[in-house]
Amino acid sequence: MKLILASSSVYRRELLGRLGLPFDVVVPDVDESPLSGEVPEQTALRLAQAKARKVGQDHSDALVIGCDQVATLDGAQLGKPLTHENAVRQLALMRGRCVLFHSALCLYNAATEHMQAEDVVYEVKFRPLTDAQIENYLRLEQPYHCAGSAKSEGLGIALMEYMRGDDPNALIGLPLIALVSMLRNEGVAVI
Repeated sequence: MKLILASSSVYRRELLGRLGLPFDVVVPDVDESPLSGEVPEQTALRLAQAKARKVGQDHSDALVIGCDQVATLDGAQLGKPLTHENAVRQLALMRGRCVLFHSALCLYNAATEHMQAEDVVYEVKFRPLTDAQIENYLRLEQPYHCAGSAKSEGLGIALMEYMRGDDPNALIGLPLIALVSMLRNEGVAVI
């Protein structure tokens, strides 16, 4: 079966490439707004599943990987900042505090309509950053399309006091450990 990554993220594309499997990329057109009353992990799982299903509609012979990530502080969703001002606000709120990143993964077999989904949580504690450090970081990296306004795979690692979780790839947006298990369940061996 063909393997498709339903994502526009270059970071997810790079992570999936590490598995050495051939795959295509199709960008899904899905509204990523949270629903009223939806908790962060529900949002992430719903969107990962919606992206996989959407791409699967046009590729009935494929295994489709859908992903979504929601950062949360005290249970409130942070989302992608999109602007410098929003990123400054997010990082100021997060300094010295723990943020949970819900990285939802879905593997959808479009031929059988079998769906596997999992929310892989990763905890990050941010350093007690100064306003100058926040401005300097944002000027250098401009992570405006990243949940939580920081890239752990780049200079953002300097903002973090510690990271905890089962799969460090989850923080970047594609939990590879869970994906390998899901692929195996569909008969795809990575090694």
